[in-house]
Amino acid sequence: MSENDTNAVAQYLADHPRMMGVLFTMLLLLSQAGSVAAGNNTGIYGP
Repeated sequence: MSENDTNAVAQYLADHPRMMGVLFTMLLLLSQAGSVAAGNNTGIYGP
């Protein structure tokens, strides 16, 4: 990622402050979904 790309993201978030909350919420939900998927290890035993 170049210096301009970093500045562009920072400028976009400065112009749209609500998007920072959206990105944080998405990160939080994705991290929780990973934990749920990893914890779903119930075994199905044969007949």
